[in-house]
Amino acid sequence: MPRSRVVIDPLRVFIGWDSKEPLAFAVAAHSILRRSSRPVSIMPIARSSLHGIYTRERGLTESTEFSLTRFLVPLLSNYRGISLFMDCDVLVQADVYDLLMFPLAYPDKAVFCCQHDYIPKSLTKFDGHEQTKYPRKNWSSVMLFVNDRCQALSQEYVNHASGLELHRFKWVQDEQIGALPLEWNHLVGEYDANPNAQILHYTNGGIWQGPEYSDIPEMELWLRELDLMLGRAKALGGVLV
Repeated sequence: MPRSRVVIDPLRVFIGWDSKEPLAFAVAAHSILRRSSRPVSIMPIARSSLHGIYTRERGLTESTEFSLTRFLVPLLSNYRGISLFMDCDVLVQADVYDLLMFPLAYPDKAVFCCQHDYIPKSLTKFDGHEQTKYPRKNWSSVMLFVNDRCQALSQEYVNHASGLELHRFKWVQDEQIGALPLEWNHLVGEYDANPNAQILHYTNGGIWQGPEYSDIPEMELWLRELDLMLGRAKALGGVLV
């Protein structure tokens, strides 16, 4: 009798890629893989790999290379299944599969995010760009897409809609936006420290950008993850160091 096959469709996790922050991307990916209970497929959202798909020029207010390319996730997922997007300046401290309970509990939603309501403490971002203030700021830095419900995010729409239209979720009805607990996108330095934070988001910068960021709150947790990542690399002959 032939043996039965177990087919597992890994959760697709897209992480924003910026050529100035490769170390942040690597640590974010490591933190996901180390805690995931099931297979995950981690993919960088890199402008260099989107030729013919993403055609717009980078705008003056786009502080990262993936400021707007993140909204291509449903398209890149063929509008099938569920996909997770996150900025690269994060540290995941939980099993990303735990997020799948939300689409199961709220099957009428198209996208889930942490619905922040705050005013940034700083007037400028970590890279010197102006800290733009707008409703729903940082909602899009971690998004869980139910892809077939996000077909409004077509190639044409993402290439032509304004940044504010995209980041303010004008492509979906308000009642289709599901709320994740704020622990799933804890804004380091904007919120008080939370030992229950599932994703730490170093939205005000991190030490990978320079020693001047060494005093960022909760930076020691990111450094601990880096040490674990590099320690394993050393154990394999120092390939990555």
